[in-house]
Amino acid sequence: RANHPTLMSQDLLDKISSFQANAQKSIEESSSLDGLQELKVQFLGKKGALTEILKTLGSLSNEERKEVGKQANVAKQALVQIFESQETVLKKKAVAEKVSQEKIDISLNGVDPLIGHHHPVMQVFDQTKEIFRKLGFDISEGPEIETDYYNFGALNIPENHPARDMQDTFYINDHVLRTHTSPVQIRVMENQKPPIAMVAPGVVYRCDSDQTHTPMFHQVEGLLVDKHIHFGHLKGIVEEYLKGIFERDLEFRFRSSFFPFTEPSAEVDITCVFCDGDGCRVCSQTGWLEIMGCGMVDPRVFGCVDIDSNTYSGFAFGAGIERITMLKYGINDLRLFFENDIRFLRQF
Repeated sequence: RANHPTLMSQDLLDKISSFQANAQKSIEESSSLDGLQELKVQFLGKKGALTEILKTLGSLSNEERKEVGKQANVAKQALVQIFESQETVLKKKAVAEKVSQEKIDISLNGVDPLIGHHHPVMQVFDQTKEIFRKLGFDISEGPEIETDYYNFGALNIPENHPARDMQDTFYINDHVLRTHTSPVQIRVMENQKPPIAMVAPGVVYRCDSDQTHTPMFHQVEGLLVDKHIHFGHLKGIVEEYLKGIFERDLEFRFRSSFFPFTEPSAEVDITCVFCDGDGCRVCSQTGWLEIMGCGMVDPRVFGCVDIDSNTYSGFAFGAGIERITMLKYGINDLRLFFENDIRFLRQF
């Protein structure tokens, strides 16, 4: 008799079949994800319809329980697959409806993202290199950590020389952070015979920090060595550079000065870019602004690099890039260059 279901077991099998058909129809007709979830709880939850049917299995024989339980599990798995299939359909439908409702007006102007900006000091730095390239100068580089010899000794600044007091130096054991880019000139002259035309733009360091000074800043120093070079050549190159960097006509004056590595030496002044030479607070009513130093290379410097000063002559010059940038753009506080305020930087 075990192979023939009793009336009770047959009744349960019929209920499971009817339950599966009704549940499948309801699931396939559901139109929302929330409604579908409610149906899942209603049909397959712990207190759902299928669970209520299975509560009556205790009155059946072992063989009948196995048969009815097997059929119930088949129905449950089939409904789970139908649930998942309908859920996928409804999710795709919901996305499609959302996309159709969220329209983008491509005629509106876009908003540019806030990005970095080319720093004004670097603009002048790059412009400086470009001007000297056009004048036939090579761009040379050297180490920022230098020996005392290259930073001082080879430039006619021996130990205890008073000129060392002009530069507040960072010392690192037996080395220094270079106080100017002039050591690059020495290294070039050691490895290259005249004619030489080079500029050395780069970072330099000095123990100084206030409204117009900072411990790290940028310089450009230049050198030209050849036969029959004289001060007139120096004046021509300096004036050409300054007119190019300020992009305007300027008047110049060369004042006698002192640098241990040049003789004669001079300071270069330009007409005040703020008052056009009429006199103002910036130029202390003189109409002139100091801009750079220069001079003819001292024969003692040539002696350190084995260049015959009787055959060759040359000139050197140096300028601070930050100072030029401040004068070019009318900036009154050097510290603005290092605060990275995008509102300041975007003005240039």
